[in-house]
Amino acid sequence: MELSAAHLETLAAEIRQLALDLGFDAAGIAAIELPDDEERLAAWLDAGYAGDMHFMARFGRRRARPAEIKPGTLRVISVRSDYWPTQARDADETLADSESAYVSRYALGRDYHRLMRNRLQALADAITERIGPFGHRVFVDSGPVMEKPLARNAGLGWIGKHTNLIHPKAGSFFFLGELFVALPLPTDRRTGEHCGSCSACIPACPTGAIVAPYQLDARRCISYLTIELEGSIPEDLRPAIGNRIYGCDDCQLACPWNKFARLPSSDVFEPRNGLDSSSLLELFAWTAQEFDERLRGSAIRRIGHDRWLRNIAVALGNAPSSEAVTAALLKQKDHPSALVREHVQWALERHQTSINPGRD
Repeated sequence: MELSAAHLETLAAEIRQLALDLGFDAAGIAAIELPDDEERLAAWLDAGYAGDMHFMARFGRRRARPAEIKPGTLRVISVRSDYWPTQARDADETLADSESAYVSRYALGRDYHRLMRNRLQALADAITERIGPFGHRVFVDSGPVMEKPLARNAGLGWIGKHTNLIHPKAGSFFFLGELFVALPLPTDRRTGEHCGSCSACIPACPTGAIVAPYQLDARRCISYLTIELEGSIPEDLRPAIGNRIYGCDDCQLACPWNKFARLPSSDVFEPRNGLDSSSLLELFAWTAQEFDERLRGSAIRRIGHDRWLRNIAVALGNAPSSEAVTAALLKQKDHPSALVREHVQWALERHQTSINPGRD
């Protein structure tokens, strides 16, 4: 079915409204050409900044070519879902409490992947009802998609110096999803860039992962270290991780634009299992079964119990010394996982040094 320019214009407006009706907080339409971003991606990969995320290089430059990922793609519908958890314990207060566990705000509640995929599929179904079958594919962190450049081109914001997308009226605490479509829809205009001379996000990074404006070395990023990295966390970076056991929000918390962070349109991303206010010792005591049961439906569950213990062991190594901390670590000293044992031993040595500062 060939659609006229007028019909496509009307359809684009309907799509934006349908997206809002389905629960998204914004939607825009982008062209698929990303030549400048493709070059930046190649340079980033060549610099080794992807670390052990080999999947980033697996598709290489194809990531910047949507039509090679889903043949026939002409446009990308980009959507935004705000997630700032309004009922969560204050982020700065939690970070300042070294006995508490800090979980990135996006992971405190329900896993967004399935929710957004279902909504995007519902959007595709609604389009089909209007025009008949058409080529499309849904993505929510599920494929080689350059989601931030596409969202930028769809008018959903600009990419800040911390490499996250920022919207002038919504800040940066939101999820992105995409619907690749074989429809020549009219595209939205890009917003201007408004970081200006501000660079608050750069010194805010605990590990110095933002090596230059708009340049992130993932190998130093706490989100990478606690989520994506499967092996041992480099020892020199462990002290800077503090009490962050899953992800990190520091660069976003420092961004002035987040004073405009919008409230989410529903409470689906509000905290579950007390993850916003739990102590490190509480979470370190979870068995593998408790981990699986309590985090069912959570994005955290995918890292597995061993990495969960690895991360908390590092945080306990950074916590104030106490008999309770030492006892908890000793209980896991002979854990079946070599990964867990290594990080537990490091944490124990930190507390032994603290108790006996003159010890070699």
